[in-house]
Amino acid sequence: MTDLVALTAELVDIPSVSFDEAALATRIEADLRGVPGLAVDRVGDNLVARTELDRTQRLVIGGHTDTVPGDTAAGARIDGDTCWGLGSADMKGGLAVMIDLAGSLVRPVVDVTWVFYAREEVASEHNGLRELFAEAPDLLAGDAAVLGEPTGAAIEAGCQGTMRLAVTLSGVRAHSARPWMGRNAVHRLGGLLVALDAYEYREPVVDGCQYREALQAVRVEGGLADNVVPGSATLVLNHRYAPDRSAAEAEAHVREVLAPHVEDGDTIEVVDHAPAAAPGLDHPLLVALAADLEVRAKLGWTDVAFFAERGVPAVNFGPGDPTLAHTAEERVERRALESTYRALRSLLEGDT
Repeated sequence: MTDLVALTAELVDIPSVSFDEAALATRIEADLRGVPGLAVDRVGDNLVARTELDRTQRLVIGGHTDTVPGDTAAGARIDGDTCWGLGSADMKGGLAVMIDLAGSLVRPVVDVTWVFYAREEVASEHNGLRELFAEAPDLLAGDAAVLGEPTGAAIEAGCQGTMRLAVTLSGVRAHSARPWMGRNAVHRLGGLLVALDAYEYREPVVDGCQYREALQAVRVEGGLADNVVPGSATLVLNHRYAPDRSAAEAEAHVREVLAPHVEDGDTIEVVDHAPAAAPGLDHPLLVALAADLEVRAKLGWTDVAFFAERGVPAVNFGPGDPTLAHTAEERVERRALESTYRALRSLLEGDT
């Protein structure tokens, strides 16, 4: 095992904010093209390295190369057994683990596909996995998948779906000096907001993992001028739903919650949606990986859903602390890096 803290720092020192991952992809490509037995393909700024050992099963292990915007000039700082810096937790620590394993495993007991993909931190339409599935889907074929999203070296199974809905309530415009001649659409939001504040979320258990749903108002728009009673107002909602519901069931549930506050002439529109993914913990490879690890539900949405949509069970497993991702305190610890490394290496060498 190389010094994973030092390798993480090297990766942090290469800025890779979304849409600017080329330099990091080139660095990783240079590392992997010299590894015997790895077939390496580059699609845009996405890199895929595959073993071809004719094993009976193939495991896909993936991680995104981009970071959110931040202080790229500061680079990495190593303090004892900790690497600080933009992207260290999300997820250059995970990339360091992947790079070292890809370069050092000689004959894994399963074929392995290593995927380093771009643009995860921006809108789904730009996601590098989506690009790969569209342009070179055979490169992503596999029986199960592990994504190195920061989980603190625990298994976070599946993911919740996320749905955004725009709810537009109608009113009647009038002069604010004569409001009785109109109907204030912004005021109509009051009852709806009270209902959302009292929303009773579900905590379903799916395959042993407890999820917690949510329905929140995340944006509000209304009003034309300071002397006009607004004739319409729009509330944008975000619904996080567990993988025991389909998208249609989740949407129907939200509409049921909203129904007492919606009238003829009002509209409810789904403006964005990413599906949930089941835990996938019944696949033998993922069962073996999870055997000695903490397992919990993934409450957010991650790219495991891209694989689940295609019938490939997937989990999240990486060394970073998810609560530190995207913060000024972002860092990753040696203990988590090495724990993640050992668990994956044990799985790939058949020691579980």
